[in-house]
Amino acid sequence: MSNQLADWHHIITARDLNKLDAILADNATFHSPVVHTPQVGKDITKMYLSAAFHVLLNDSFHYVREVADDKNAVLEFMVEVDGVQVNGVDMIRWDHDGKIADFKVMLRPYKAINLIKDKMRAILEA
Repeated sequence: MSNQLADWHHIITARDLNKLDAILADNATFHSPVVHTPQVGKDITKMYLSAAFHVLLNDSFHYVREVADDKNAVLEFMVEVDGVQVNGVDMIRWDHDGKIADFKVMLRPYKAINLIKDKMRAILEA
C-alpha cells in the first residue's frame, strides 16, 4: 500500500477532517455522483469531502475491497445510513507530489443515491 493510501485510511479511521488540507492538491477535482460537472479546486473538494464525512462516516462504514497502485486507488465501501444500505466506490488519483489530484465517488442503489444527495445538500447549503 502506498503511503498516500495509508494516509487516506488513517484519515478515514480517525475521522480527522483537519488532515484534508495536507493531502489535497491545490487543483484537486471532485466528481460527485449527483453533480454533473467536476468541482475543481482544493477548497471545494475539501467542502464536498467534509460533507461526505459527516453523512457517511458512521460506525457501519467500512471498505470491503481495494485495488491500488502507486498513483491510483479504487476503494469500494459499504455503510448503512438511515436504514438504507449504501454501496459506493471512491476512485482516487494522486499527483507527482503525493497529493490527491482527483477524487470520484460512485454510489448505488438508486434509493441510496437520493438519500445521500438530500443529506449532502442539507450540509452544503448550511
